[in-house]
This record gives sequence, C-alpha cells and structure tokens, in this order.
Amino acid sequence: MGDSLVVGFDLDLTLVDSRLGIAATYRALSAATGVYIDSDATVTRLGPPLAVEMAYWFPPDQVEAAGDHYRQLYPSTAIEPSPAMPGAASAIAAVRERGGSPIVITGKYGPNARLHLSHLGLAVDAVAGQAWADGKVEAMREYGVSVYVGDHPADMMSAVRAGAHAVGVLTGAHSPAELIEAGADIVLKSLIDFPAFLDAYLGSGEISVGLGQPDR
Repeated sequence: MGDSLVVGFDLDLTLVDSRLGIAATYRALSAATGVYIDSDATVTRLGPPLAVEMAYWFPPDQVEAAGDHYRQLYPSTAIEPSPAMPGAASAIAAVRERGGSPIVITGKYGPNARLHLSHLGLAVDAVAGQAWADGKVEAMREYGVSVYVGDHPADMMSAVRAGAHAVGVLTGAHSPAELIEAGADIVLKSLIDFPAFLDAYLGSGEISVGLGQPDR
C-alpha cells in the first residue's frame, strides 16, 4: 500500500453529477454552430476525451475547434446546474481525516474541473485534467496514488495498470460486472460507502463493504 495514502477520484459521475451541465453546454454549442447535437445522447457516453464525442457531430477537420468552443462555453453553462454526487464531500473528508491526500484525475479540461470543485466546495490537493487511459496511468504514478475511484471501466483498467487499488462506483452508466471485469477490486453503490471501505482498506485489508470483491 505504500507509506502514504493518496486517493485519486474521477470527476464526472464520480464526484460531480455533471450531466445536466454537459447537456446544456452541448445545446449551446449546437445553437452557436448550427450543427445538430443530441445532447441527451452525449451524457450517456461520459468518460472518454471530448474529441471522441465531437467526432459524432463534426467532420474531422472541425473536431478540435468544436472542442475549444465547447470548453469556452462550459463555465457559463455547466457549472451551476451540476451538483455533487451523494457522499462526495464525505469521501474527500474521509481521506483527509485518515491522514491522506485527495486528488482528482479526470479526462475533463483541468480549469473547468477546478471550477466544478470550487463551486461545490470540494477541496482537493491537486487536479490532473485531460487525463485518459495512458494519461490517467501516468498521473496516478506521478502522484503516487494508492486508491483510485471511478465510475467507468476505463478508470478501473488505468488503476490496475498504475498499481492502485481500483474502486468502482455505480453512479455512472456501468454495471458491477463491467467494472469488475475491467479490474475493480471492489464496487460500491456510491461514495456514501467510501469511508467504510477506506477504514477496511487501511485496517485489516479485508474489504467487507460494497457489492463484492473479484478474485484476482
């Protein structure tokens, strides 16, 4: 487990329910560009880099510009409508109360991730933005992450590759089976269960909360 406790959290659908805000941003982008975007569909695919979603709606030579435009719109359209996930504040507090350092490692543009955290009063020690797949692995290794918490199978795969304890939460679109198959050491219903998990992890090492622990 290492000498220090560093817990990394994903952002969208892990700490923040950003679906309403993201959908609003896509509607604003559609209005500004005249390009049809199904905002309801976009929020079913949260996790991968923004360019992946933009490629559904814009030709390849416009994807980068569309992404830049989206990021510019985001502060005025997405922050206010996006609440914290249940248990988010207590999960971060649990890390600090146990002598650890909470950080965020997310695929979202870093400045916009920080706006969410500031708006919701979720104080973390570092934010690594635009991190996905290899980028998340590198960030976890850079910060010495002991435990990584996320809602997406790719989060679990990155945690395993980085040597972190992989904790899945069911606040996204993915099932326990999908998260476990991707390498989750445990799956929690929500961050409400995280403090109890953390006590077990730091104590006996036996994980007795959540939905189960796969054999690995």
